[in-house]
Amino acid sequence: MWCVPEPNREYVKRMEDMLNVMEKPATEKEPVVALYERTVQLHATERNGRPMAPGRIAQRDYEYVRRGTANTFCIVAPKTGRHLTHATANRKAGRFAAAMKRISDAYPDAKRIHVILDNLNNHRLTSLTEAYGEIDGRRLWQCFVIHPTPKHGSWLNPAEIEVSLWSRECMGRDRIATLCELKYRTRLGNKAANRARRKIQWRFTTADARRVFRYRPGTTPGPKE
Repeated sequence: MWCVPEPNREYVKRMEDMLNVMEKPATEKEPVVALYERTVQLHATERNGRPMAPGRIAQRDYEYVRRGTANTFCIVAPKTGRHLTHATANRKAGRFAAAMKRISDAYPDAKRIHVILDNLNNHRLTSLTEAYGEIDGRRLWQCFVIHPTPKHGSWLNPAEIEVSLWSRECMGRDRIATLCELKYRTRLGNKAANRARRKIQWRFTTADARRVFRYRPGTTPGPKE
């Protein structure tokens, strides 16, 4: 369960901004996309266990070998069920810039694209200008309206649900040893999610937030009893 801090004015401002975006109807001209990065530990099996056979459960040895880390950009349009999730070697600024370009390329006719994301230090204009140059980077950045979640408020990001689904369906309890295998599994899971047009039914609204945190519009929540 998420540990929610005492909401201050800045927390409420960002929370309501994100919730207001999620309450708007989906349109092709102004799609809403959520993005979240997930670090993945790569593990190889040290010793072979006992394989599955008729009447016998497969067994896996507890020992493993670390193979470093990788990253997955979990990207979803929650209202339309469009998924752009993909695996990368890391989540450095250049990878983030490429992920944002992937989102832009997916919506060539959009007037502006609303993007919900957290507050990592590379989630900014400079990541795009360093990757694509000053002119092209700024032009790409201007395609987006960024909606950052509050500090300690990643539970408000619909992409967290995408992370959970990806983790269960693409990884499960298996050990993933290589980036190549991680990319392959993520690609298959992404295709299946897109075929099903699997949407996220986001039910937490601005009205719910005001009731739960006990504040009125234009005020700061007081201390909890």
